Amino acid sequence: MRDARRSWGGCDEPLAFERGESVADAALGEAEAVGEALQRQGLVVGGAEEHKELEVAVRDSSVTLRLPFEGGLEKVPIVAERNRYFVGLMGLGVNTERQYPNYFAMIPTGPNPSSALTEGFFELAARQVPRPCTVAFVSADAEFAYNPIIGAAENARKYGFTVVDEETYQLSTSEFTPIIDSVASKDPDLLLLCSYLDDSIGLVQALRSSDWTPKMVGGAMIGPQSTAVKSALGPLLNGLVNYEYWLPVPSMMFTGVESLMKTYQLRAPAENADLIGSYMAPQAYAQMQVIEQAVTATGGLDDQVLAQYTRRESFDTVVGAVKFGIGGEWEHPRVIQVQFQNVTDADSEQFKHSYTQVVVAPAEYTSGEFHYPYPAGVAE
Repeated sequence: MRDARRSWGGCDEPLAFERGESVADAALGEAEAVGEALQRQGLVVGGAEEHKELEVAVRDSSVTLRLPFEGGLEKVPIVAERNRYFVGLMGLGVNTERQYPNYFAMIPTGPNPSSALTEGFFELAARQVPRPCTVAFVSADAEFAYNPIIGAAENARKYGFTVVDEETYQLSTSEFTPIIDSVASKDPDLLLLCSYLDDSIGLVQALRSSDWTPKMVGGAMIGPQSTAVKSALGPLLNGLVNYEYWLPVPSMMFTGVESLMKTYQLRAPAENADLIGSYMAPQAYAQMQVIEQAVTATGGLDDQVLAQYTRRESFDTVVGAVKFGIGGEWEHPRVIQVQFQNVTDADSEQFKHSYTQVVVAPAEYTSGEFHYPYPAGVAE
């Protein structure tokens, strides 16, 4: 059986595994290490439940590994109630309030996850001359947007920007021109967007059709990371600045990641997965490396022993060294800001190369120059 991650990011469909099959075969090449480790422990892999739960039978008991995409821990109270070892994938700030001690996050947002996504955006803006002064927020009225917008407001205060407008919309919205026109009437210097997939496309198209051009656009969009969104927008992406967790730039070619991405991209078309996978695949593979290393080092699957080890140790992964800190977040943040440049058409192949997505912050990962201000009109 193949990987059940059929949609972009693999977050909307239950993971599915067949009895007796290694986790390695079921994870698009992303879990060879943990599969081997689980097999060494004499485990039998069972079927996934509706809650995206992987039950691993260990003689007459079981250990649950939950691999969530987003949402708060209040959605999975069974984990805390049973005091399980919990390695999450893409949830932003889901443990900030609960502080469940056995939770660990695989996104590199650090001890202040809500603000980490957009801090680089505001830091970049604050360095421009003449300095921009005002910002508007446009976000989906959805759970995934709440924490990033809270963090954006914190960063606006930190870097001395005045928030002149805050607009929200339903995810069912299909016409974004009225929203862009409303924001344009306040003429903010910066436009911070927190959007998902189709709405990212609609917002950028509406902005590019407008006579109004802010000086900087992007920030917290969950959309431009998707190859389908990239191809839909093509050159309209040029100038946009947005967060990412990993890209194939020289400073981020950690051990094993090049081979992983080559394998992933070769298999992705047949699996109907995202064709490039830069946003999800490295983090997912690293997630399984953390589990594999913890299981191997501790010699078992005791939840408390695994959690204690994971809190204490550093892990060598395809996204570099990972050390967990407060609340199970990364000890140090490593969110990058990326600017789209040199996008010529809708061909997805160009997005495999770093010249179309230039890392512009933080300094230690920069791969090219930041182009400011945001270009007016439709890019040629």
